[in-house]
Amino acid sequence: MVLKKLVLALQALLAATLLAGGALAGPVVQSGHIESELVAQDTGVAPGGMVYVALRQKIIPEWHTYWRNPGDAGQATKITWTLPAGWSAGDIVWPTPTTAKLGPLLDYAYEGEVLLPVPITAPADAQIGTTLSLTADVFYLVCKDICVPEEAKVSLLLPVVATPTADPKWGAVVGEALAKAPKPAGLKAVFKLDGQTLKLAVTGGPLKGADLAGAYFFPYSPKAIEHAAAQGVDRGPEGLTLALKPGYDFVGGGAAPSELAGVLATKAGAWEVSATPGEPPAAAGGLAPPVETKPAGGGAGSGGLVGALLFAFVGGLILNLMPCVFPVLSMKAASLAGHAHHAAKARAQGLVFLLGVVATFLALAGVLLAVRAGGAAVGWGFQLQSPVVVAGLALLMLLVALNMSGVFEIGTSVQNVGAEASSKDGAAGAFFTGALAVVVAAPCTAPFMAGALGYALTQPPLVALAVFLALALGFAAPFVAVAFIPGLLKLLPRPGAWMDVLKKGLAFPMYGAALWLAWVFAQQAGPLALGYLLAAGVLAAFAAWLHGLAQARRAEGKPAMVSTVVALLALAGALAIAGFGALDAKAPTTAPSAAGPTQAGPGLAAEAWSPEKVKALRAEGRPVLVDFTAAWCVTCQVNEKVALSGSKVVEAFKARNAVYLKADWTNRDPVIAKALAEFGRVGVPLYVVYPKNGGPPVILPQLLTEGLVIEAIEKAGT
Repeated sequence: MVLKKLVLALQALLAATLLAGGALAGPVVQSGHIESELVAQDTGVAPGGMVYVALRQKIIPEWHTYWRNPGDAGQATKITWTLPAGWSAGDIVWPTPTTAKLGPLLDYAYEGEVLLPVPITAPADAQIGTTLSLTADVFYLVCKDICVPEEAKVSLLLPVVATPTADPKWGAVVGEALAKAPKPAGLKAVFKLDGQTLKLAVTGGPLKGADLAGAYFFPYSPKAIEHAAAQGVDRGPEGLTLALKPGYDFVGGGAAPSELAGVLATKAGAWEVSATPGEPPAAAGGLAPPVETKPAGGGAGSGGLVGALLFAFVGGLILNLMPCVFPVLSMKAASLAGHAHHAAKARAQGLVFLLGVVATFLALAGVLLAVRAGGAAVGWGFQLQSPVVVAGLALLMLLVALNMSGVFEIGTSVQNVGAEASSKDGAAGAFFTGALAVVVAAPCTAPFMAGALGYALTQPPLVALAVFLALALGFAAPFVAVAFIPGLLKLLPRPGAWMDVLKKGLAFPMYGAALWLAWVFAQQAGPLALGYLLAAGVLAAFAAWLHGLAQARRAEGKPAMVSTVVALLALAGALAIAGFGALDAKAPTTAPSAAGPTQAGPGLAAEAWSPEKVKALRAEGRPVLVDFTAAWCVTCQVNEKVALSGSKVVEAFKARNAVYLKADWTNRDPVIAKALAEFGRVGVPLYVVYPKNGGPPVILPQLLTEGLVIEAIEKAGT
């Protein structure tokens, strides 16, 4: 009885507190990088009335969350409300964002403290004196150099009153956020696609005589414009004209949009605009070419060329750790062992290796830029999309392995190892090692590297080559650093017979690389062509054996001309057979078909990717994971086996009714190349998750884990 009276007393006290002081906020929730809570503009809500309840977030310094359109990457904050029957929540009133530039990527973000107001409407039969318990599940992505998905469960007690008044603490704060939020202002806007420029002209009363410095357009559609491109601004007597770079909505090959909607932000204010197709009027100003402008609201982070150079260098460093590089690690290790106790020669090896890496990176970049300038849709790794190149590399890897096994020698050896290594400079071997490392390893992209390359291919040739140079320097840096640090080299034993054993043992990764390239070749050209390549491999091995035999005869003072000539003929025959197989055979159908899905692993079916397929699945409200991959991308294959084949992943896909699409870029495909470009990428792997609710796509890291994939699918399916 006493307990019952105590409960009633507490209830009465709570009701009196709410009626006297207004809404009672729940606890502030700390999710890691953000403090979140719900606050109300008014002390309560009248029956049938509306009150703005804002999600207040305090973000730790240098981190940011995202606007409704996150830009090139990211995910908008999502609020899921729990309300009694008859109550309803409207859409978020989004404040004007700032720009967050990370390398070549540009996002639309919030920093510091942000309020996201939401209108809450009470039913007409709500009883005065009752209290509504508002709860909301909030999901958001908070980013700095990395992105962390976080969530918070926030709450608010809101009384139903006859005459609400402004909340003494939060009323003015929420009111100011609502006043500053972009809203329609009777502006007239038209847009026109003129070649490679999207012209957006806006005129109307608020713009006449206003301070339009730093004018910037934030589109609602994530694919309307290229976000990172500069926005040119030209002022007219009644408005302005923006020169934008069109995005996939306009250049993707489908019907042109009938509307271009978003927020026009200036120092004078921010307004919602909805443009229709039309001719920009003279009153909106001229049509100046794009120039770099500072977006309204400032920015977060730094980027541009300096950021791209830094990202490229770091990406090159990380590339040494990617699975793509493993086949050539044996060559690097053997080269280091050969000169561990000859500091001068080790330094020379390091510098020549650097030269080989830089020269090959710039050569590949130059060819790539030239091919793209000619109108071809190719990307990084284009060299391994050619069956002829893959066949040649497979034979080259086989010959390198046979050389390391001691079947024949080139000078001392291709990699400058062996018993005579201490007396040879081996410059040609070091240069060759650097060049081969780039050709085999570069097609895959490492973290940070992808964004830098995406930026490079949107810039003038000299800027693009500077980014590729930074990538090459990062890639070569570890080997060069070790070559110039005597203390590390001295950790190895003194030269001796062990070096020859090491060299022959390290030949086996090269044999593995040759087999891997043969498998890639089979995916590109089919089983018949693979037969030609295997025959060419046998003939090339025969040529290598004959060459080694000739070397041994010459060392004994015996004639070796016949063996040498036959070896050269056998090698020429091997190249001819491999080339014939690559050019004559028909490529197989390796991509999964819509009619017959393939398996990414035990149970996870992959369907063929296409833009139309993604659009149709999103219309059905299904979450989608798109895997941009290629047979020649070792990282892609590792991710598929490690992160996309487990039974838990299969269960997560089934539970969320998710679909796994595979975009196979093993052979050249301009549609896939264009899709990669939309995400600022020029190579694989790329993993994109499309949420079921129609929100913006989320890009996953290039190195996947099973847990990361499951979490992404569960988020996309809510």
